[in-house]
Amino acid sequence: MATVDQAQTPPRAAEKSPRTPHTGRSTRRAVTVFVAPFAVLFLLFYAAPIIYAMIQSLLMVERQGTFGAPQQVFGGFTQYALVFQDEAFWASVGRVLLFGVVQVPVMLGMALLFALLLDSPLLKGKRFFRLAFFAPYAVPGVIAAIMWGFLYSPSLSPFGAVTSEINFLDGSLVLWAIANIVTWVYVGYNMLIIYASLLAIPTEIYEAARLDGASNTQIAWRIKIPLVTPAIILTAVFSIIGTLQLLAEPQTLRSFSSAISSTYTPNLAVYTTASIPNYNLAAAFSVVLALATFILSFVFLKATQRKVSQ
Repeated sequence: MATVDQAQTPPRAAEKSPRTPHTGRSTRRAVTVFVAPFAVLFLLFYAAPIIYAMIQSLLMVERQGTFGAPQQVFGGFTQYALVFQDEAFWASVGRVLLFGVVQVPVMLGMALLFALLLDSPLLKGKRFFRLAFFAPYAVPGVIAAIMWGFLYSPSLSPFGAVTSEINFLDGSLVLWAIANIVTWVYVGYNMLIIYASLLAIPTEIYEAARLDGASNTQIAWRIKIPLVTPAIILTAVFSIIGTLQLLAEPQTLRSFSSAISSTYTPNLAVYTTASIPNYNLAAAFSVVLALATFILSFVFLKATQRKVSQ
């Protein structure tokens, strides 16, 4: 009889099964509560402005007569035709691409070097140097540009002996003066990302390498750098996006240099066009610039991933 009673007793799992749908609903409710704030902010401040800009780029302003009231009408791709005919805009795109080809590798190379120094067992005072390397990032870009503008200006710089001989605000050097400001500000930010990736590497790998007779330089070159390559690629993508969005530094330095025109960078061209005001053409500029940024970042990411996987 005891055997029969035990056979008829349902398992514990069967007793709990009716409560499973309730648990699933609770999980979905909790996920919704946590995701909803991000989704609302994403839609309001990211998706909605993009959609609005795309709609504005398809419109154009018409007037009834010379002094008629302006009226927005559907213009199709008229604004985009004007974008591709604008030589000043495409010259600014070429300018920032040259800027990125030179500045981004230099900045990321310095960030990697500083991160390796902070991770080295030979460096003393790591807390001080970590703060010193990161401190420039805490300075807003406009403030940094004003500060460096005074340092570059021959009549205001405390290094007048240098700036009187080399005019950093001249047309041939002002682009690299801007590159110096951007590098000074963002090296610490990129260093922090790479350094965090270095801290995630298990120390057992270093111990095994030292037992095999590897020096600190060999460990850095053959172990650390390959393992932080994904972090370097991430910072490179961020830097490419930031390069094409360059605005604060050239806009601020216009007060110090006449070599910086109102269309010196793509974002400056968009800002100037919107200030006319010609919002529809500025929206078309923005959409084209966003697509170019996406394509360039996507191609770079795919190319580097393919190389890493090989």
